[in-house]
Amino acid sequence: MKVKSVLSFLALSTLLTTTAQAAINYQHIRNATAKIHYGQTTFLVDPYLAPKGTYEGFKGTINSEKRNPLIEMAEPVESVLKGVDAVIVTHTHDDHWDEYAQKAIPKDLPIFVQNAGDAKIIRSQGFKDVRVLGKNTEFNQVKLSKTGGQHGTDEMYANPQLAELLGDAMGVVMQAADEKTLYIVGDTIWNYEVDTALERYKPDVVVMNTGYAQLEGIPNSSIIMGTEDVAKMRQVAPNADIITVHMDAVNHAALSSNDMRAFVEKQKLQKVAVPKEGEVLTY
Repeated sequence: MKVKSVLSFLALSTLLTTTAQAAINYQHIRNATAKIHYGQTTFLVDPYLAPKGTYEGFKGTINSEKRNPLIEMAEPVESVLKGVDAVIVTHTHDDHWDEYAQKAIPKDLPIFVQNAGDAKIIRSQGFKDVRVLGKNTEFNQVKLSKTGGQHGTDEMYANPQLAELLGDAMGVVMQAADEKTLYIVGDTIWNYEVDTALERYKPDVVVMNTGYAQLEGIPNSSIIMGTEDVAKMRQVAPNADIITVHMDAVNHAALSSNDMRAFVEKQKLQKVAVPKEGEVLTY
């Protein structure tokens, strides 16, 4: 009986240790900015750190008369940066990589980007350790994989000026031993590359940018996802936990977090989180 008790205790200890290792802590900072503790490593994603009203609204988008960010963060920049091991910048649009972030983030902190063009931009800002993501790029025993997307519709990209303005934006998949798989979809509409990533990685947690951002003069034609995409994700990835972000903070968002909460409740969608600024979600 004594041996069995010891073995039971060891089994329980192993289970508790495995459970602790498997926990993902996702803190919603603001907009698409997140602080993610994953696999013993803390990543800061798409830092947009300026005080409320610092920048002019994005020209050529709806509500451009409003100044960005539209809301404050729930905690100071110093707190946001505390304990960060690396930064992930999905693309260099101002609401994902702003001047405040460029000044506040230590220049020797590792920064992961989507391509050589973004790497060149961020190196020119004085950062010394800029790395281009590929497939299974390792950092502290976490595998980071770039996924594709499209930051607007086919019609938008048929216009050369719009295509240049919208540019490219990546998604990111995080994987590690004894950890759930996390998929940050990024600034994209739903297209075959999203389907491909879902099929390939079968993520346990999916982060969606769902502010349904609109360009001026092109109604109902968003450059990122919205409510219907969340409903679709619930069907396509029925077992995944879904986190919806990129609302409330920028002028061109046509969908608020309160709109999303109302939609989730009305549609009775399970396992869909719409976090408030500063809120921490654990999976």
